[in-house]
Amino acid sequence: MDLQTNKPVYAESPGLCDTYGRCLNNLRISVTQRCNLNCFFCHREGENVFGQELTPKEIADIVKMACELGMTKVKITGGEPLLRGDIVEIVSRIVLHAEEVSLTTNGVLLEGKAEALRSAGLQRVNVSLHAMDPLTFKRVTGHEGLRQVERGIAAALENHLDPVKVNMVVLKGINDHEIHQMIDFTGHVGAILQLIEFQPVQNDNWNPWNRFHCDLSAIEGWLEEKAYKTQERVMHRRKKYYLKRNSGVACVEVVKPMHNSEFCRNCTRLRVTSDGKLKPCLLRNDNLVDAVTYVRGRKNLEGLEKAFRKVVTLREPYWKDVEAE
Repeated sequence: MDLQTNKPVYAESPGLCDTYGRCLNNLRISVTQRCNLNCFFCHREGENVFGQELTPKEIADIVKMACELGMTKVKITGGEPLLRGDIVEIVSRIVLHAEEVSLTTNGVLLEGKAEALRSAGLQRVNVSLHAMDPLTFKRVTGHEGLRQVERGIAAALENHLDPVKVNMVVLKGINDHEIHQMIDFTGHVGAILQLIEFQPVQNDNWNPWNRFHCDLSAIEGWLEEKAYKTQERVMHRRKKYYLKRNSGVACVEVVKPMHNSEFCRNCTRLRVTSDGKLKPCLLRNDNLVDAVTYVRGRKNLEGLEKAFRKVVTLREPYWKDVEAE
């Protein structure tokens, strides 16, 4: 925050800035909607209808245009990206254009692919891990596999895909009692823990959300009290807390998007769906812009650039300040 103007300070991105002054530097691209787990709360990156998956070349062409327009960071998501047999090729193509390439995964297949991904140029990973107890893990994911995920995290660290971030969606009455155990685990292995607020897609009245949503204010207050150092990220103005634990130094980040205008006001991210549409916001599906048409078959780079510029004009904070509404 600029203390003189009291306005958000954004990362520089000369090519793509929306009407709210948010300059985009972060592309989040889904490469599949397939998954080998069945987490009941999964938002599938906001996709509720999807078609043919993008090919590695199509992905690379979209990423190349994004980077030519000033974006620098790319995160590969899904579904579960490691289910794609060509995921290493996808990474190797993206790294030719982006300054930073990362990947989010449930970690089940990570142990066997970490080395190849690192060799292809992947820089870091986010691993979804919502419980340390095997029974809770199975309740959340619908499958066993906790130990595979733990080995995947170890393999990521061994292959220097770091900082490794562990994503824990906090669910009331299911895993909220495991937060301290997760802090100890990530501190011990040297990963960053992200405590993520459970949110519904489309902000609907989904009953599981009403039942399992956990207000993170109390845990954030505890972190404020216990942390020996606190930092604030530019992205979403998220806070990072550093704590001294018996297991080592733990770093915890809190992600609270619900009804959070500050979070939206500092979003510098654009999404690409698994079937090639540009998506301005996780929580909306009524303002997508086609991109795959311009890279499938005969390329039309002018059309692709226009698609990017159009989608930027459609971006607006999902959660707004009351006075701005």
